[in-house]
Amino acid sequence: MTLEPFGARLRHAMDTRGPLCVGIDPHASLLTSWGLNDDIAGLERFTRTVVEALADRVAVLKPQSAFFERFGSRGVAVLEKAVEEARAAGALVLMDAKRGDIGSTMGAYAATYLDKDSPLFSDAVTVSPYLGFGSLRPALDAAAVSGAGVFVLALTSNPEGAEVQRATAADGRTLAQVMLDHMAAENEGATPLGSVGAVVGATLGDTGADLSINGPLLAPGIGAQGATPADLPRVFGAAVRNVVPSVSRGVLRHGPDASGLREAAGRFADEVRSAVPES
Repeated sequence: MTLEPFGARLRHAMDTRGPLCVGIDPHASLLTSWGLNDDIAGLERFTRTVVEALADRVAVLKPQSAFFERFGSRGVAVLEKAVEEARAAGALVLMDAKRGDIGSTMGAYAATYLDKDSPLFSDAVTVSPYLGFGSLRPALDAAAVSGAGVFVLALTSNPEGAEVQRATAADGRTLAQVMLDHMAAENEGATPLGSVGAVVGATLGDTGADLSINGPLLAPGIGAQGATPADLPRVFGAAVRNVVPSVSRGVLRHGPDASGLREAAGRFADEVRSAVPES
């Protein structure tokens, strides 16, 4: 059975659980800081702790696929279990995979993350549009069929991104704006929120872009990268209510105690509520 569209499910989750996405990023330094070995046992313990602590209370959990893939098939097995258990506990799972390719290869990526029969089926996945927005069509179509979402890289927080994203197209728009306009077209008429989102760094200050895409805006950079919830209205302007602030190390560094993770996530969610108007 097809799920309710992702945009509607995300709006409900943010309204009821608070507008926050917490990353699951088991990189070596975090495992060490938790007193864990950088091996499969450490990966399993770290991931299980985060899911058990947060999946019943945060709107979105965002595992970074690369940190699991580095352990090979055993790491992917841990990721599969995390996705299943997080979704069972009520969290929406956003797979941070940043996939991008053309034709049948993009179709295979779509089948991996957006087909309900896949062990890695997620509520949404991050994708890269810089082979042309049309290259994302297999993922967009698969997401529409399954009720999932797609978050498209638009204006990322890494300095290197500007040379591509802020380059100027023939009509004078930046390439990022071209992509944002495509997203707006995909979301036209959707209520209460479209299912095609954009990734826009919370550290960017004035983006100079039109972010009114009628879809969610994933905002990485809260916490360890220097942005705060108080920055969100300045960066996102009128679109701020559709922002999904994403924090990883700012919460994860409070482990390995589950209570520390819960307290940190709750604190960030409260700060976002205070900074972002309800309507």
